[in-house]
Amino acid sequence: MKRRIVCFGDSNTWGFDAKSLERFPEGVRWTSLLADRLGEEFQVVEEGLSGRTAVVDDPLFEGLNGFHYLHPCLMSHAPLELVIIMLGTNDTKERFSLTSFNIAQGIARISQKAKNTPAGLKGAFPKVLVVAPPPIGKEYYETEVGKSMGKGCDIKSAELSTHLEDLMGIQKTEFLDTKGTVPMNMIDFMHLDEEGHKLLAEIVYNKLKNIL
Repeated sequence: MKRRIVCFGDSNTWGFDAKSLERFPEGVRWTSLLADRLGEEFQVVEEGLSGRTAVVDDPLFEGLNGFHYLHPCLMSHAPLELVIIMLGTNDTKERFSLTSFNIAQGIARISQKAKNTPAGLKGAFPKVLVVAPPPIGKEYYETEVGKSMGKGCDIKSAELSTHLEDLMGIQKTEFLDTKGTVPMNMIDFMHLDEEGHKLLAEIVYNKLKNIL
């Protein structure tokens, strides 16, 4: 049986390409690049959904609250060894009125839920890695996504990893910060481009060497 990893995230886990407005193919998405690096012993499950939040119900779109979907998602892929959670970008939206610390609290809540879901081998709990997403570039507001995202998203996004690192330390959950290592694209400034996916796959893989 292959050792299964679930990557639970938003459009940057799904593989949204801001240039084509479609999905990056396999071989470009960071999840598939990670699978290639890990080899035949592992299966990497892509559970990315555009617009997904950690714990917030979006009044405009259905089914985006990750907290509600996490349990059935993990149980459907059981048995699994590891859950990688990368959320927080959508939680910065102005209409949710969350502070950067509130967003970190939501991610801490969903990571704790993952750690207590009996989706591992023989009903054990899986390991969890929380990844702080790359910060949104301040230029996002002048692009088409600015209308929907609202103001201040870049500021909250930049502050998120510091709060997350503190909360994951308290929770004793594995943590990886991408700030300063993985850039967002130069189109909408809130999605990864091909190079960003490649860099993310590399640093996640290096982190997993110490976890798996």
